[in-house]
Amino acid sequence: MYPHNGKTTDKLIEEEAEITNLPSKREHDVLVSIGEQITIAKLCMCLQKMGYDAISYTGWQIPILTNHIHGNARIKEIATDRIKQDLKERKIVVVAGFQGIDDDLNITTLGRGGSDTTAVALAAALKAKKCDIYTDVDGIFSADPRVVKNVSKIETISYDEMLELASLGAKVLHNRCVEIGKKYNIPIYVKSTFEEESRGTLVTSNESMENLCISGVAKEDHIARVTLVGKTNKIGRIYKVFCLLANHNINVDIIVQAFGEHIVKDISFTVKERDLEETLSILHEQASEFDIEEIKSSKGMSKVSIVGIGIANNPGVAATLFEVLYENNINMHMISTSEIKISVLVNSNVAETALNAIHNKFIKETILI
Repeated sequence: MYPHNGKTTDKLIEEEAEITNLPSKREHDVLVSIGEQITIAKLCMCLQKMGYDAISYTGWQIPILTNHIHGNARIKEIATDRIKQDLKERKIVVVAGFQGIDDDLNITTLGRGGSDTTAVALAAALKAKKCDIYTDVDGIFSADPRVVKNVSKIETISYDEMLELASLGAKVLHNRCVEIGKKYNIPIYVKSTFEEESRGTLVTSNESMENLCISGVAKEDHIARVTLVGKTNKIGRIYKVFCLLANHNINVDIIVQAFGEHIVKDISFTVKERDLEETLSILHEQASEFDIEEIKSSKGMSKVSIVGIGIANNPGVAATLFEVLYENNINMHMISTSEIKISVLVNSNVAETALNAIHNKFIKETILI
């Protein structure tokens, strides 16, 4: 079991804010990793009281080796000798999720929801046949049941579809745990902690790409749009902008550029709202080097998406999606597509309306185009 402890983490972050609004990223990781350590100790105590031989380990005791990016570290390697020896001795091994240690022995964290990633990574390292993730809902649904009515439970979903849903705002699974599951072909079962006979949802490989099937819709809030106005149309300018942002570990999502052979062009892209201030600071410092006339930004946006196998080969999906938004008087600011998803950027105050309307059209009415 790889416990989640979100409430404790939230409380620790609140206490941190009482001290400083700009904590060291290293010390922030040291602080928020405490929640998992408390949970694994308590769980082992409960198991031992019930007569089971259980032992707990933190990420650094295993160790779970990560890169050095605090707050969003990626797992490089997991040592399994200690775990395998304990399992041979019939012990229940409880490992803290969400945390690891880098080459300089600094505690790192994997980002919110990182316990899922720890679980699947351990399953892969131990060559397990499957990985069960227990949560507060009985599987994965066609939309967030807290936002959308009459959702449908998904019995089986492909890694690619689940990866898109997780990346686009679905909070049941951490997107990086799905990446690992796909890479090492580890079936992931998402089940309810509170239902003994829970069948949940199976996340596995799915080779069928012929028939259109919309698996779900998702919404991601707290998105900001940045627009670079009057950027000189020279080779290498775009590369330098996004390389600079990447060097500061800022993830860029949707990118739209004005086309044409003009001397200057505008380019817009999205980032998380929490990264907006740093993004603008970096760009303003280099504006003259990039030949940018003006930098504009907007907050209060959400990304609403549909995900399904075969979307790319069914042009009617995009038309139907845009029709739904038009009928609900919702304006689209940006559009992004892939083989299995279409995302639109809308104002946050209409995002729930958009999500419900899209779900009703594609899921509730079971429209197959």
